[in-house]
Amino acid sequence: MAAGPDGAVGRGGDRAGRSAILIAGPTASGKSAFALALARATGGLVVNADAMQVYRELRILTARPSEADEAAAPHRLYGHVGAAEPYSAARWVEDCLAVIDEAAAAGVPAIVVGGTGLYFEALTRGLSPVPAIPEDVREHWRRQSAVLDAAALHGELARRDPEMAGRLAPSDTQRLVRALEVIEGTGRSLADWQAIAPVAPLASGATRRIVIAPERAWLHRRIAERFAAMVDAGAVAEAAAFDALALDPAMPAARAIGVAPLVAHIRGDLSLEEAESRSVIDSRRYAKRQETWFRNRMADWERVDPRNISEAAEQIAKECHRRP
Repeated sequence: MAAGPDGAVGRGGDRAGRSAILIAGPTASGKSAFALALARATGGLVVNADAMQVYRELRILTARPSEADEAAAPHRLYGHVGAAEPYSAARWVEDCLAVIDEAAAAGVPAIVVGGTGLYFEALTRGLSPVPAIPEDVREHWRRQSAVLDAAALHGELARRDPEMAGRLAPSDTQRLVRALEVIEGTGRSLADWQAIAPVAPLASGATRRIVIAPERAWLHRRIAERFAAMVDAGAVAEAAAFDALALDPAMPAARAIGVAPLVAHIRGDLSLEEAESRSVIDSRRYAKRQETWFRNRMADWERVDPRNISEAAEQIAKECHRRP
């Protein structure tokens, strides 16, 4: 299942024999601490499955593991992508599978942890294949997205591919550009490609699948406490440095929770207290969306209360050690 230049994943069948421990959970639920405890107990590799923690410029605001955590156990796919660089779920799957293979070669478990439901779905159910898009086509639409607003892009897509235009929000620049690339680069609608049944990169029997399931009030307290700690750790300076990059606001990294309110504070439009409050509200709303995804699309995954993660980590580590 090779990836093309645009990060598309093909349908090859070379995934047999891979296994991993998968840990999903809403933001601030303690899943990273759970993964670290497992890695320390088993010698395993911690693999990032959070779409925002891939960006190197946003360590604090995306709650990436600390340097101390990274020293305590090997971590992969954290901060390995620049904020200006496109990074798709398909590319993440390829990167993740490479780390799973690395762990298997070392005889240790791969512990894949994060809150991006789409990443876990791509890993366990697969993505519909799309051929590689010619680089000149991709570059053309990158240039167009810099000079056309989302409404104009949506109008162009409606002219070329009415079905996809009807599926996408007129404000979703990233997905509009992707749909335009596909219709021009392949001559077929992205909807046609999405209708092709995908192949799961990881077999269901080869994974332990866990969702951290916190009680709502507990999680809300954790979110507020964590954002206050982020501010104390330098989140305002990190937001200022990020703002200085002058990236297209449609880039995924620019939508990281906390960036916009803190930049507004830096520019004098919000007090720090107001910026913190907005960021906490945004985090809680995001957690609710994550929980809805996990409930609807990962209903068969094992649930673990975050207050019991030490016991759960110990039990899973024992099971790993018993395996031949």
